[in-house]
Formats: sequence, C-alpha cells, structure tokens
Amino acid sequence: MLTLNLNGKDHSLDVPEDMPLLWAIRDVAGYSGTKFGCGMGLCGACTVHVDGQATRACVTPVSVAAGKKITTLEALHADPVGQALQAAWLELGVAQCGYCQGGQLMTATALLKGNPNPDEEQIESAMAGNVCRCGTYNRIRAAIQVAARKLREGKA
Repeated sequence: MLTLNLNGKDHSLDVPEDMPLLWAIRDVAGYSGTKFGCGMGLCGACTVHVDGQATRACVTPVSVAAGKKITTLEALHADPVGQALQAAWLELGVAQCGYCQGGQLMTATALLKGNPNPDEEQIESAMAGNVCRCGTYNRIRAAIQVAARKLREGKA
C-alpha cells in the first residue's frame, strides 16, 4: 500500500511499486485530466508536478512519487500561476484538439513558478518536450508571455 498526496489530499493506493504514476493517478485515484500520450516520456501529455517539478507520469514509477506532493491538472485552477495561464490560453484560443494542452499547461506552470520572466529561448527550452500535433506552438509561447506579463503587472 502506497500513499500519494494528490492535489493536497492523501490517497492510499494498493498498487505495485513499479506501476507508472500515470496509471495510479488516472485509473486508481480517478484524476483523468492527466493524459496518456506516447508512454515513453517523449510527448509531455502526462505531465504532472512532483514537488513542483514538471514530471512525466508515464515513465515515473509510483514508488518514486510516494511521500511527495503531486499536483495534477485538476488543481491548476487553485494556483495563481495556473489561473493566469488558463486565462491566457482562453484569451489567445490556444487549444485546437486539446489533447496535449493539460501537459502543456502543467509544464508552463512549472516554468513560470521557477522563472516568472522567461525570455523566448527559455520558454522554447522549457516547452521543448511537449508535443502538440495541431501545431499550436506559437500560440502556446504567446500565452505564456501574456500570463507572465499579467502576473508581473498584478493583472492576473
């Protein structure tokens, strides 16, 4: 039995220690906002925060995350940075099919929490591991800049 702290609540899960964190979050704990993409940690659709770090849940064994704070897309609305990013996503109409957007938002939130004023190169580097089949990269970068500016100006 492992205990995961998901979005501030402890969950006791009867799962194998080597189960990917993604399946523990989605199938056992029932948080379906985290998506399965490539299953190899290459596309970013499964991104969650583990102790504030953007982490690929599909390649992280659940035992590695036990005892740490795990944040999923479902809790992003309660975070001021997450709120600013979600508002910017809507303002700029970033999402097309939307499948990757949860992972994109989680990675962008981790970026802005660690660097509230990223330049283009830093945004590009932080987001490089998140794949969008619809090709919304320009709008994603623009939304991150809008959110960062509004947070700095206290308008978010």
